[in-house]
Amino acid sequence: MGKYMIKASYSTEGVQGLMQAGGTSRVHAVEKALAGVGGTIESFYFAFGADDVFVVVDGIDNAGALAMAGAISSSPALRSYETTVLLTPAEVDQAMDATVEYAPPGS
Repeated sequence: MGKYMIKASYSTEGVQGLMQAGGTSRVHAVEKALAGVGGTIESFYFAFGADDVFVVVDGIDNAGALAMAGAISSSPALRSYETTVLLTPAEVDQAMDATVEYAPPGS
């Protein structure tokens, strides 16, 4: 299973909902959504600037990440939603040790 970082920004509608229900309610909503695809929250932070929410999730695979993205990003409460795959140092080491035979175009 993988680890992913979700970045999201609220629309005006989303900010209004956040003001009514509070930040903890959003953590519980994401926990419940992740449980449906076998994942958990490693960390959840609100921010201000271009992005409003940063969530690191654990225990899901690409299909689970896509299911989350589809369900959450389709909400009118969000202005943007982005999923980033996170890699451990060991995974990077494994990738750097792999042999890849590749011929660039025209070679």
